[in-house]
Amino acid sequence: MDDALDPSALQAARERLGEAREEALRRWDSVQSRVEDLRRDRAEEPADDEHDPDGPTLSSEWTMAEAQRGVVESAIAEIDAALARVEDGRYGLCLRCGRPISPERLAARPSAATCLDCARRASRSPR
Repeated sequence: MDDALDPSALQAARERLGEAREEALRRWDSVQSRVEDLRRDRAEEPADDEHDPDGPTLSSEWTMAEAQRGVVESAIAEIDAALARVEDGRYGLCLRCGRPISPERLAARPSAATCLDCARRASRSPR
């Protein structure tokens, strides 16, 4: 049995992934801009912003911005890996068990690298 997606499904996946990558890059630009603003603010503000009652501290905003940047970078890496799988013919096949990933899962998460069963097993296993 051939588990490969047909050419039209692969093209649709390529397009969805491309759109997702463009959106992720826009988010990355936004987060990067925020990080640069915070870097500039940190250079201009006194070192002790922890006692400012007027809102969140620069340190907490910096931490949040860095975390957001990491999430976006991870999403871009997942999308790039999925695009590579499209090109080498492995897209739509679970990287753990080799079975097809359901079309519903791929529609919901085009960068999915595992089938739902393997994803569930991985989320339950201790790290």
